[in-house]
Amino acid sequence: MEILKKAWKLGLINLHIPQKYGGLGLNVFDTCMIGEELAYGCTGISTAIEGNSLGEQPVILAGNDEQKKKYLGRMTEEPLLCAYCVTEPGAGSDVAGIKTTAVKKGDEWILNGQKMWITNGGVANWYFVLARTDLNAKSPAGKAFTGFIVEKDSPGLTPGRKEINMGQRASDTRGITFEDVVVPNENVLGTDGLGFKIAMGAFDGTRPPVASGAVGLAQRALDEATKYSMERKTMGKFICEHQAVAFMLADMAIGIETSRFAVQRSAWEIDQGRRNTYYASIAKCLAGDVANKCATDAVQIFGGNGFNTEYPVEKLMRDAKIYQIYEGTAQIQRLIISRELLNSAKQKVQ
Repeated sequence: MEILKKAWKLGLINLHIPQKYGGLGLNVFDTCMIGEELAYGCTGISTAIEGNSLGEQPVILAGNDEQKKKYLGRMTEEPLLCAYCVTEPGAGSDVAGIKTTAVKKGDEWILNGQKMWITNGGVANWYFVLARTDLNAKSPAGKAFTGFIVEKDSPGLTPGRKEINMGQRASDTRGITFEDVVVPNENVLGTDGLGFKIAMGAFDGTRPPVASGAVGLAQRALDEATKYSMERKTMGKFICEHQAVAFMLADMAIGIETSRFAVQRSAWEIDQGRRNTYYASIAKCLAGDVANKCATDAVQIFGGNGFNTEYPVEKLMRDAKIYQIYEGTAQIQRLIISRELLNSAKQKVQ
């Protein structure tokens, strides 16, 4: 938290909160540039910061003026964090499979269920929570779920232990249990039944910055590998002078530059007020794959040293993997891309 407090003082958190509510109101393109540089240093820290953005995005998209003043305003007044609670132990990519329920009683809702892998879960001041409000299992996802803002000190809300993950260990990841948690009706986002649309809509604004984090990690891997290859000698020459290594560096550069352009295109599209789902998924998918390849290749270039914790690239390799998993797996991104592509093609032939 101390590092995040310093980041807050420097204005590196809550970049996209509108100026009306105390934020900088930066566009997505600008936040991607900043996010890449933060991730270059540590993707665990940048994920904690981006976790804030994801938690806030549903409020920015669908909150009324009072909700924005209360929950976005407080984020700019002191160094606080929030969290996006959608994933569950049995529902990750299959968001429609969420089991957490919210039942209305008078002017309140009663939440019960469990969320898992929640970034900032143990340090959040409030949570965006997606819950099923239509208990009919046959109801379409677009009508079955509702989004809620839930305060951290709500009775019955219990964060689990901090998970010890493969990488990005600076990020606080936990399960959250809701046992008869009472939420006032005034904390419903939008209207009853709009939760799925709100939760998915948030990704159009947050996937480009997440992808930019993957680019930052990939760039760090290339820089570390390039520096090492210009210092390490084998067979009488620097290893960068061996074509096998030089071509690995070239492939890393190709992947980084193209994924960065994909990120910038996806950010620019939404900044122009256009739906960017297609481009955001391309950026997230490509940047995540490139980050993993670059990190793996950096370890290979370091050789035995790359497998050791005394050198930086083993951390990059551990940190990279989550970019193919969170905010929509690489496979889900390909599913979205193919759907968007085919829907566009069908419209052209009609």
